[in-house]
Amino acid sequence: MANYIQIISRRTPFRKPCWLWGQELLLCKIPTDMTLDLTEPFSKTDMVAVLGETTGHLALLKLRHRMNNNPEGYTVLTERPRIRLSTLDLSRMSKLPDGSLGREYLRFLEDNEVTPDTRADVKFVDEEELAYVMQRYREVHDLVHTILGMPTNMLGEVAVKWFEAAHTGLPMCIMGAILGPLRLSLRRKQKLVSSLGPWALRSGSRARCMLSVFYERRWEQNLEELRKELDIEPPPLILPAKNKKAA
Repeated sequence: MANYIQIISRRTPFRKPCWLWGQELLLCKIPTDMTLDLTEPFSKTDMVAVLGETTGHLALLKLRHRMNNNPEGYTVLTERPRIRLSTLDLSRMSKLPDGSLGREYLRFLEDNEVTPDTRADVKFVDEEELAYVMQRYREVHDLVHTILGMPTNMLGEVAVKWFEAAHTGLPMCIMGAILGPLRLSLRRKQKLVSSLGPWALRSGSRARCMLSVFYERRWEQNLEELRKELDIEPPPLILPAKNKKAA
């Protein structure tokens, strides 16, 4: 068996549906009808997406319960909005005042050179409503960055993963929170351990459910007001955006 996955043959369903991550760090089931075409690229992003979808059932159930028990979250589950470039009025958002959720979210996308369209569609969650909960988690990820004030550099991503691990309980977030710091320099690890990490865990564990916010109807809201409403403290450190040099 290889380090990550057992390959039976070209274009053949897995007979033993399991993944071995590293040295038996995580064992999880893969749908038995999933096939792997060795002539097509299978990126690390694909692997992470599959891993996230196939290990998060219990966490998704809990997240759906939280959404169902919140009036705004229930509306999100009922209407199932999507955050894509095709659904965003970028022109209108660009004219919103500085400090508003919509303007700061758009600034985050521009400064960090990211787009919501890079979020993969959910494929391996059978129950339709749970599949949407996972999809919503992916599509609000950049909004979590915006609200937390964290850029997409490595330290910012790890801080967000610590927040999401405490907030969602999704195994892939917990794994990212554990493995992410291994890629940080000593100086950045010190920042994570001394300030950003405790803040992220504390905020993630007590914040209102981030998936229950109908962000599409709140673009005009002041970001600081929304942060207080969600019970999230301002970040202890201001990190530069990915494509901006630190002063």
